[in-house]
Amino acid sequence: MTPTLIVFWAFAVLAIGSALLCITRRNPVASALWLVVTLFALAALFVLLDAQFIAVLQVLVYAGAIMVLFLFVIMLLNVGRATRSDMKGPLGLGVGVLLAGLMMVQLLALRFGAPPPQLTLAPNAMARAAAEQGMVAAVARPLFTTYLVPFEITSILLLAGLVGAVVLAKRRL
Repeated sequence: MTPTLIVFWAFAVLAIGSALLCITRRNPVASALWLVVTLFALAALFVLLDAQFIAVLQVLVYAGAIMVLFLFVIMLLNVGRATRSDMKGPLGLGVGVLLAGLMMVQLLALRFGAPPPQLTLAPNAMARAAAEQGMVAAVARPLFTTYLVPFEITSILLLAGLVGAVVLAKRRL
């Protein structure tokens, strides 16, 4: 096994393990911190894929700014105390199995619906585009042309979530 493959598997196992710990913790602050570990492991995987710019964005935007926002909202809403849940027992297990099955169907649809290898970019196409116009331009151009609408919708959703958290917190004060 090559050293790169060993590092890949180490970060892949770390990402999967911390993601599982993120969704199984009852304390929302601990869950958010495990999410930070997951995001750092994903940034390391981006570095292994030779996408250093995306790795830096992953750390700065998601592990930095978004997680600070999540922790701010968690502490603002004071969701650390235990609440009664109707999703315990067989009903909760059924909903979990249903959602896991739905995710499996989506993953299988993506796996079998992938374009054939001859239609995908050549392995060096991203490196060639980065060499011609720079890595930042290679990432930014599709973001602000092809994916402009989803990018703007994401920013509106984040703003709506923040406004909703403030409104909910203000109601209790």
